[in-house]
Amino acid sequence: MPRRPVKTRQRGRRWVTRPGTLGSVPPKLPQAFTLRSRITGLVRELGKFGIVGGIAFTVDFVLFNVLLQAGLETLTAKAASTAVATTIAFFGNRFWTWRDGEHTNMARQYSTFFVLNLIGLGIALACLAISHYGLGQIWPQLQSPLADNIAGVGVGTVLGTMFRFWSYRRFVFRVTAAPASVSQ
Repeated sequence: MPRRPVKTRQRGRRWVTRPGTLGSVPPKLPQAFTLRSRITGLVRELGKFGIVGGIAFTVDFVLFNVLLQAGLETLTAKAASTAVATTIAFFGNRFWTWRDGEHTNMARQYSTFFVLNLIGLGIALACLAISHYGLGQIWPQLQSPLADNIAGVGVGTVLGTMFRFWSYRRFVFRVTAAPASVSQ
């Protein structure tokens, strides 16, 4: 006889048989299986996020250096390159990484995504400013394009990426359940 899920307040979802039937209730899944599927799903999600981020990082890196060579000021070049990379990352994450997440309003999602990216940009700019303008006054070598790339694109991107993954997942695409492990 088919079973149907019933939601209870105290225990969440549990399986019961239909009224008037005697049937066995499926056993609970072993904790290891649930944990393994969660980890597998999270690794898959991180992989997709990493690929989208890698593409956005490449665009950011190339555009930042092109703008520096064109004579733009360091922080302005970084802000412009990050704005372009942000738009690319939004579409990649929305339509691939978290395509199964909550997608209620694209304008609201993009606005939230962009605000959170501004915070990520602030992290990268802070790393760049500390290196270029703060420590660069003491050690002039830290005002070179190589040092700017290490501070802004290297250190700033790593710290900003950790913040972005957490915030996109929590606030923009609202992943409420563990990512599903799908065999393809």
